[in-house]
Amino acid sequence: MAKQLDYHTIREIFTRFEAAEAEPKGELDHVNAYTLVVAVALSAQATDVGVNKATKNLFPIADTPQKMLDLGEERLIEHIKTIGLYRNKAKNVMKLSRILVDDYGGEVPNSRAALESLPGVGRKTANVVLNMWWQYPAQAVDTHIYRFGNRSGVCPGKDVVAVERAIEDHIPTDFQQHAHHWMILHGRYTCKARKPLCGTCLIRDLCLFEDKNL
Repeated sequence: MAKQLDYHTIREIFTRFEAAEAEPKGELDHVNAYTLVVAVALSAQATDVGVNKATKNLFPIADTPQKMLDLGEERLIEHIKTIGLYRNKAKNVMKLSRILVDDYGGEVPNSRAALESLPGVGRKTANVVLNMWWQYPAQAVDTHIYRFGNRSGVCPGKDVVAVERAIEDHIPTDFQQHAHHWMILHGRYTCKARKPLCGTCLIRDLCLFEDKNL
């Protein structure tokens, strides 16, 4: 774990991220808040590409909780069976859809606590939905952010909650809205787990990672 970088270094890092891609986007396909919840829930231990392939034909016919209930669990499984843990995920999707219909009038709630109360929706999923759909600067810490934060010193922490707090505490507020997307994309495509592309990294002179592959 690297030490925590100072304010000026972090500001320069995110200034560079913003200059490279001013409006970073999440890579999960969705058409509304409900399909975003479902997509993120399905993405646990799966790739965004794999989820998008599975939902390509699903969301056109089941883009609301009621339509998903009408589709039924077995037909849902046919769409998502290429995704890991698909049977358990299908059960959770059906359960959360029932709760949304019965308790929320078919609408997705926009508080973290309400979202986390849904089956299959954890803190990371809730934060993704709050950030991407309601533009609330929630920080969804996944394996890419955890790795990047601890390598670079941008947001080091012993667990995902500590990393989330470090993001909120240390990244300047004008970068908070897009912070987790910049870090996810950087971790996914540059600061990779096994062979980080340090030689082409746009923040290599600011990063504290000691084993730079230059």
